[in-house]
Amino acid sequence: MGSPGLRSSLLLSPALLLLLLLLVPPSRCFPEKRCPTLAMPANGGFKCVDGAYFNSRCEYYCSPGYTLKGERTVTCMDNKAWSGRPASCVDIEPPRIKCPSVKERIAEPNKLTVRVSWETPEGRDTADGILTDVILKGLPPGSHFPEGDHKIQYTVYDRAENKGTCKFRVKVRVRRCGKLNAPENGYMKCSSDGDNYGATCEFSCIGGYELQGSPARVCQSNLAWSGTEPTCTAMNVNVGVRTAAALLDQFYEKRRLLIVSTPTARNLLYRLQLGMLQQAQCGLDLRHITVVELVGVFPTLIGRIGTKIMPPRLALQLRLLLRIPLYSFSMVLVDKHGMDKERYVSLVTPVALFNLIDTFPLRKEEMVLQAEMGQTCNT
Repeated sequence: MGSPGLRSSLLLSPALLLLLLLLVPPSRCFPEKRCPTLAMPANGGFKCVDGAYFNSRCEYYCSPGYTLKGERTVTCMDNKAWSGRPASCVDIEPPRIKCPSVKERIAEPNKLTVRVSWETPEGRDTADGILTDVILKGLPPGSHFPEGDHKIQYTVYDRAENKGTCKFRVKVRVRRCGKLNAPENGYMKCSSDGDNYGATCEFSCIGGYELQGSPARVCQSNLAWSGTEPTCTAMNVNVGVRTAAALLDQFYEKRRLLIVSTPTARNLLYRLQLGMLQQAQCGLDLRHITVVELVGVFPTLIGRIGTKIMPPRLALQLRLLLRIPLYSFSMVLVDKHGMDKERYVSLVTPVALFNLIDTFPLRKEEMVLQAEMGQTCNT
């Protein structure tokens, strides 16, 4: 038998028994009812009142940038199952991207484009942070943009394939003076686009015509053309000048000269040569060639330029200046800069003459202009 002291210590007082009943939950006094442990959702979590025990209520939540999909709150029921299906956190928020603002740009002088640059924008997403892998539609920054309105678009995707876009426009304007026209019986060659700020237009006349007015005009910053309007007037040769040098000066940079000299009009070479040249008049005009005839011997020497007759002394000066033989048939080809290019003492065909002239650098430039104008000879 135990001692009386031990037996008394094992007996609980009514007050202590009541306290124990209050502290221990009723549910713990019976077999436990528990629901399966909830799975933690990716990019989120949950908070429960009493774990997974019967009647515990759990509430799901998601990280910034994610949206809850499913029941927000579930309760552990008497059948040991949760009242709803497990929730998940999904990213449905599109990323944000802000495009730059580009003001209207003006093309530089004598150009039709302007270089436009900007900082490539970044995407920002609540879930994924900064996104630098952006897709560009349009010309990249630093490109030379032509005149017009250009649409630029950037697109960015987050890891959930949500898309964000932004758009802006690059507008390029070309300042213009308005188109000029080639003078009648003349040519016009312009740089750049022909009428934009800084463009230069140069003018020249076809054979037998002289340029009056400005040989070149520039489109200025005030959008007005410099100089005066050019015209081409028929060339008027003055045979009343006192020296052969003054006569030649009238043709400088305007016409080539083919000087045909003979001691007598009955000279066979002279007559045959003149006949061939007359049949090739279109080719002569196309190549800006003026034929000068020197016929006879001083004092009965006659000089002729078309229908103009020069005094015998002027004709003699021309022969002496160009060192043309006085008593035999001879021809001298002089270019537009007054240079003696070729001499002939016998017949030369127009084809051979034209082939030579067509090799001159200045003539090659003329040929380009004439091709643009559609000026040619059919024969």
